Amino acid sequence: MEDCLAKKMEITVSEAEKRTGRNAMNMQETYTAYLIETRAVESQSEGQCVPVDSLWRRYSEFELLRNYLSVTYPHIVVPPLPEKRADFVWHKLSADNMDPDFVERRRIGLENFLLRVASHPVLCQDKIFYSFLTQEGGWKEVVNETGFQLKADSRLKALNATFRVKNPDKRFTELKHYSDELQSVISHLLRVRARVADRLYGVYKVHGNYGRVFSEWSAIEKEMGDGLQSAGHHMDVYAASIDDILEEEEHYADQLKEYLFYAEALRAVCRKHELMQYDLEMAAQDLTSKKQQCEELATGTVRTFSLKGMTSKLFGQETPEQREAKIKVLEEQIQEGEEQLKSKNLEGRDFVKSAWADIERFKEQKNHDLKEALINYAVMQISMCKKGIQVWTNAKECFSKM
Repeated sequence: MEDCLAKKMEITVSEAEKRTGRNAMNMQETYTAYLIETRAVESQSEGQCVPVDSLWRRYSEFELLRNYLSVTYPHIVVPPLPEKRADFVWHKLSADNMDPDFVERRRIGLENFLLRVASHPVLCQDKIFYSFLTQEGGWKEVVNETGFQLKADSRLKALNATFRVKNPDKRFTELKHYSDELQSVISHLLRVRARVADRLYGVYKVHGNYGRVFSEWSAIEKEMGDGLQSAGHHMDVYAASIDDILEEEEHYADQLKEYLFYAEALRAVCRKHELMQYDLEMAAQDLTSKKQQCEELATGTVRTFSLKGMTSKLFGQETPEQREAKIKVLEEQIQEGEEQLKSKNLEGRDFVKSAWADIERFKEQKNHDLKEALINYAVMQISMCKKGIQVWTNAKECFSKM
């Protein structure tokens, strides 16, 4: 961790800017660009005035970077991006992806994504990631030249692996099940929070009616008028405070959403292991089949029914020369198959070792982050309750002075 990029470079996504341009179809579109600023830490510690390097990136470029990292480092739980469009929001909050409040929260999420990658012991050393931070022009061409898209596994192959693997690793099966449950639990928690936010919004805003009624009442009372007017003012302030409170609460919700998306990153590692296991089992099955064919040719016996065996019986046996040539080809294929199987076994063991080390790192990070987010959320709720108590305490004092 001492060598990670986050220790050597300050990274911020300092602002967002709405822009208009033309897309690949030459159609006009409106999008948001984000300003990434970086500054070397080492020079600052030496007392030098270090200039800030800056460049603009679109959300789609962040997506391209993450896709590259996911394909290039399949054994790593790659940090997720913040949501492209708002989800799990209480109804008074805009779900428009151009809404300034949403864009601001996404800006914070994109900065968090970059800091997560820059702090990762492996990802932080990637040259493509470094050029994403420092090279504005031509970056897309550089990342596409890596050919990472060709390494991406097809969905059909992934589906086959899920249903046809005969000996899945129990640890990865359990992890996949855990990631499903984690996503389900956090989704439910976010839905509950959105419903609570809606109700809180209603309760707070209804206090504004107290303010209006007390103000109207004060107009017809001489002795009680000042007290009622003051109490009404406290109620108005209380009612107006809910907008800022729930906007602040959205930041805590975004911390939970990050782990909602991390659940998919966990599943991606599990799927990659399934694919490797599937390839291993297919290679072993193919090798066994070739060994059997070779044995049948060498002994002249067919142990299993096959179209080739039936054809030989109908139209005559192969000549010894033909059989020897086929045996030679099969023996070469068997040797290649054994080397390939050995290589896949080694690759699989390396993957498991690297993946499990990163999963343990992720678990430690997750436990720390979610604990902190839940505590902060509880502290905020306590603060909200205290404000409510204070408003009614103030109102009580106003009534007492009447």
